[in-house]
Amino acid sequence: MLHYAVVFLVIALIAAIFGFGGIAAGAVGIAKILFFVFVIMAIVSFVVSLMRRG
Repeated sequence: MLHYAVVFLVIALIAAIFGFGGIAAGAVGIAKILFFVFVIMAIVSFVVSLMRRG
C-alpha cells in the first residue's frame, strides 16, 4: 500500500514538472488517501498484535 502511495506521488511530481496540473492534483489526492489508509492499517495491525500477546 505504501508502495502505491509513493508511486502516485512520483507520478504527481513528474506531471507537475511537465505542467499537467490537473493530473498532478489527482495523483496527489490518490497518494494522500493511500498513505492514510496505510497508516490506519499499520496502527490497527500494531494494536491487534499487542492485544494477542497480552
